[in-house]
Amino acid sequence: MAVLKLTPACKDYLWGGTKLKTDFGKQYNGDILAETWELSCHPDGPSRIANGEFAGKTLEEYIDACGKQVLGKDCESFENFPVLIKFIDAKGNLSIQVHPSDDYALEHEHQYGKTEMWYVVDCEEGAFLYFGFAKKVDEKEFRERIENNTLTEVLNKVPVKKGDVFFIESGTLHAIGAGIVIAEIQQNSNVTYRVYDYGRLDKDGKPRQLHVDQAIKVTNTTPMTCQKSFAPHLGSCKYFTVDKLVMDGCHVAKVSGCVDDRSFLSILILDGSGTVTAGGDSAEFKKGDSLFIPAGTGSYEITGVCDALLTTV
Repeated sequence: MAVLKLTPACKDYLWGGTKLKTDFGKQYNGDILAETWELSCHPDGPSRIANGEFAGKTLEEYIDACGKQVLGKDCESFENFPVLIKFIDAKGNLSIQVHPSDDYALEHEHQYGKTEMWYVVDCEEGAFLYFGFAKKVDEKEFRERIENNTLTEVLNKVPVKKGDVFFIESGTLHAIGAGIVIAEIQQNSNVTYRVYDYGRLDKDGKPRQLHVDQAIKVTNTTPMTCQKSFAPHLGSCKYFTVDKLVMDGCHVAKVSGCVDDRSFLSILILDGSGTVTAGGDSAEFKKGDSLFIPAGTGSYEITGVCDALLTTV
């Protein structure tokens, strides 16, 4: 198969909502669906193949069977699959958190750190997120504000609108606010240091674990400029490059491209519907779908009316 449709791993974190089920067609039996891991080889939530001869297998099992050439030459420098792509539905505020660098995470967590990109798929009026600090703080003040629940007073509170893009480098304190649906493209890692969680209790009635000491060691406390645009790409770094595809069915009704031997292509459908054709195969898609085209497939064509994120390494 040259066009693989993927089935995500589902996460029911306490701050999640129901939009991924009602608006994006995700199949899940629980009441809360906070995240769907749409392109994932991470052991905490692998995605699976939905069509063709590998249906039911994990994406990692497909790669093992077909060989790492399906990932492309630009992935050869990575020990593991480099990318993890998610939909996130924040009905409530996410915890204020930070991700470590590769060097720190490899030494202390035995996995890679996390740099990530957020694309705001939808949001409610007045929605906001936290991105770094509004002023310079030292370690003493950082720790004191965590302890006395005043940390948000010194954070950079950023209003958001649909289509905004945020690039979150490791070491940046951040949090998605309530009422936002995010598409997140990140390093293949699940290392998060939580520093503040609004005093919430988990399903067992206990406060969720904080990681204050680790967070203080890895956080950049210098205020940073919050850049929302990354033309010509939405986001680009050594781990991933992300582009936005907009097809209105009138001015743009068909898009052609080539998946060469440098990288696979991930297609995440934010809205609309259509068909992807590549390597003699075709697959219909709708809002919320995730598709994978192996490296070296060659030419592909997308027809329909849709918004999508195209990710390569």
